[in-house]
Amino acid sequence: MIAARAVGRMATRRLAASSRTAPGQLATGAAATAATARTSSRAFASVMHEALDHDDREHRLPVTAFTEDEEMAREAARAWADQELRPLVREMDDECKTRPEVVQGLFDHGFMGMEIPEEYEGSGMNFTSACLVVEELSRVDPSVSIMVDIHNTLTNNAVRFWGSEELKQKWLPRLAVDCVSSFALSEAGSGTDAFAMKTTATPSDDGSYYTLNGEKLWISNSKEAGVFLVFANANPSLKHRGITAFMVDAMSEGVIVGNTEKKLGLRASSTCPVVFDNVKVDAADVLGEVGQGYKYCINILNEGRIGIASQQIGIAKGCFDAAMPYLNDRTQFGTKLADFQGMEHQYAQIATEIHAAEVMTYNACRMKENGIPFVKEASMVKLYASQVAEKAASKSIEWLGGVGFTQELLAEKFFRDCKVGSIYEGTSNIQLQTIAKRIKDEYR
Repeated sequence: MIAARAVGRMATRRLAASSRTAPGQLATGAAATAATARTSSRAFASVMHEALDHDDREHRLPVTAFTEDEEMAREAARAWADQELRPLVREMDDECKTRPEVVQGLFDHGFMGMEIPEEYEGSGMNFTSACLVVEELSRVDPSVSIMVDIHNTLTNNAVRFWGSEELKQKWLPRLAVDCVSSFALSEAGSGTDAFAMKTTATPSDDGSYYTLNGEKLWISNSKEAGVFLVFANANPSLKHRGITAFMVDAMSEGVIVGNTEKKLGLRASSTCPVVFDNVKVDAADVLGEVGQGYKYCINILNEGRIGIASQQIGIAKGCFDAAMPYLNDRTQFGTKLADFQGMEHQYAQIATEIHAAEVMTYNACRMKENGIPFVKEASMVKLYASQVAEKAASKSIEWLGGVGFTQELLAEKFFRDCKVGSIYEGTSNIQLQTIAKRIKDEYR
């Protein structure tokens, strides 16, 4: 068995340790970001030197040159996706559900606990390794990769960063071994404006528990979830400063998961409304501090955006995997399609853009791992990678001609799957707004 958990016990411990960014190291405000942005390039380089040890500095490598253990994680994901996942992709897309054996395979190979420390039964690896796994799974089925991405970059990391030791002991081993998580933030009236949420968490008179009421929409992983990371307002009079995060057991009385949405793409990924009807949640299951949920949400979604960029890169590469063998094999007018200059220019351009997105994404990973503010870069990579994925998906269908428009190859599925990349975890317009704000700060 190719297990990422075993990989995690190897030499990545040093790099993995540096990747575990503490909550205080995450970007928390425009002022801190602006101050960092105004730092000179020389000072920035100095920060990078301090973040890496002497041996690393003497053997500096490109951001897309990965450590031996990161490559092993990537190869483990690639092998499992090709051998175990690929034969089921079409059936799961048609059935609009992820097979239980696929979910179990993700756990068995350690892909669901990439950054969870070994002491909690996780793989003990770093953020880059998690993103590489997401990318490789996306080359075969983005519906499966989004389960892994949300679980690792959002829920697992939120518990690691802000959970009490009691909460870590309760949930991290399960999250690593057998419990799928779901990130319950969006509502009918609070999509992009997430803090306009109406879900409430009313404290009991003695403060020992909270009662959750409200409905969340478009919640990924909800059918498979054993736990929901729920954001609810514990004091609506404080507006967004009342928002609090809760770890809610999916088996709690009053948790109702609705029907799976019929979607354009990512059909095997369950996306459902989730109702919380007088759900009692113990005060010990509050994640972090009461009223700090909005800060946790902002910070963790910045990491999640890098994960989404990895997914989009995987989609773009999957399009190449589908199209290039066909271009090299098919002959028209006595010439291989790949040899026509008009075709050469097209796939060379897309390949260049994929590489640019890849460099940007894994540079953002290294920034995150070394405690360097990365809010702007996270928005940039999500924005750009989603654009590249859409372009690669569209072009690959054109290159494949009639067969690309059918379900004989995965190109049409990638075309459907990639579109949500410009929507979830912050729309493209929100990313542009975030980038623009940081740029203005740099020049003030």
